[in-house]
Amino acid sequence: MSFLPEPSYIHGSVDRSAVVLVNLGTPDAPTRSAVRRYLKQFLSDPRVVEIPRLLWWFILNLLILPFRSGKSAQKYASIWTREGSPLKVHTQKQALLLRGALGERGHDGVSVVMAMRYGSPSLPEVLAKLQAEGCERVAILPAYPQYSATTTGSIYDAVFAHYAQVRNVPELRFVKNYHDHEGYIDALRDAVLAHWEANGRPHKLVMSFHGVPKRTLLLGDPYHCQCLKTARLLAAKLRLAPEQYVVTFQSRFGKAEWLQPYTAPTLQQLARDGVTSVDLLCPGFTSDCLETLEEIAMEARHDFEAAGGKQFHYIACLNEAPAFIAGLAEIAEQHIIGWPTMKTAAQREAGQRDAAAARAAALQLGARQ
Repeated sequence: MSFLPEPSYIHGSVDRSAVVLVNLGTPDAPTRSAVRRYLKQFLSDPRVVEIPRLLWWFILNLLILPFRSGKSAQKYASIWTREGSPLKVHTQKQALLLRGALGERGHDGVSVVMAMRYGSPSLPEVLAKLQAEGCERVAILPAYPQYSATTTGSIYDAVFAHYAQVRNVPELRFVKNYHDHEGYIDALRDAVLAHWEANGRPHKLVMSFHGVPKRTLLLGDPYHCQCLKTARLLAAKLRLAPEQYVVTFQSRFGKAEWLQPYTAPTLQQLARDGVTSVDLLCPGFTSDCLETLEEIAMEARHDFEAAGGKQFHYIACLNEAPAFIAGLAEIAEQHIIGWPTMKTAAQREAGQRDAAAARAAALQLGARQ
């Protein structure tokens, strides 16, 4: 068996620790070719689509990619920003803020980086870079609060596949889920209350989670149960009666039965039943993305209003909310206990020298201009 090239090892080097915040991924651009590359990688994952490989290869390459890539590119273009893909931008900012929050808790020697399961920066690429930097301890923090084999399980696969090619494997820790973590639930509560304070309360709060095939539930995937627990805990924090909120599942793909009730038909039925105002929250998405900004804020709004609904408000994802970053820091801290997480005196001095040099360079550049 051959291994990937190892970075030069220096005896006596200081052990380093890292937290990798991993999100699903995004195309590099809202173009047909970029979306096709992304979809091919995403939909080729056997964790995502559990269909016999040969049959699925024909369906994917002959039916889905040629026809869906262009339509998906148009949808991505509708939510793209000057900074790039919203999901990538928010995840980058979350990683930066998480590093600062851990530093404030005394873990200033921990590297915090973000990676994507599909697309760039790829998880193997990020793990290889950390190894080159001498990280001997790595904690994997998925951006998904609820565990599913299709998401978190796939991250595990990618991590294990990468390190199967590495001779010097670092110590690894994994965050499996945080669907009931108090910091996460409190952040969701704060987001809803802030929205209600600014806009008033609706007749119904809809909590829409990403869907998965019902078959996964029957085979033992805990995702459905964890979504319902998140919703129940959030409703309790908001002091909502059962009739004041509803849990739904979105993003259904294909003809198989998925987790129900489905989001779009539920919104239409609510409107037909005389519910004139709804607020919709996507607790399972920690960063706004195509599924929240286009599928919910645009398409779901249209579905509700076309069926007779009057007021539809989408409540943004947690993104960079301070309460959420604080919750992530608590979760990360629980998984790096016992690791060397503080900078040494030499590292602090080097950091101060680097910062001083950067400031001096910036001053010189300003003087020249």
